[in-house]
Amino acid sequence: MEIKILWSDLALSQLEDIFDYHKTVASVSVARKLVKSIIETTLKLEVNPLLGVKEPLLADRPFEYRFLVQKNYKIIYRFNESIVWVIAVFDTRQNPEKLARISG
Repeated sequence: MEIKILWSDLALSQLEDIFDYHKTVASVSVARKLVKSIIETTLKLEVNPLLGVKEPLLADRPFEYRFLVQKNYKIIYRFNESIVWVIAVFDTRQNPEKLARISG
């Protein structure tokens, strides 16, 4: 079974924000490496989509949400049949209650 990884608009927007922030506080090179490492982390899900841990803050949702961690970022996703939907890229230094506001 071939597994596809698709990104939500929110997750793509968050990746752009991460890039822009690190470009400003560090450098374009640092920003590029960080975003690349986040994307590469999600590629592991092509082999094992259940690799991530269940996200307890989203346990009351109709879908089962899981996450992987890369640096300070929690990559929130759900798996349905042969598609991994990356829902959000959440900075773990934020208030965790913000995570509950994510829809997907």
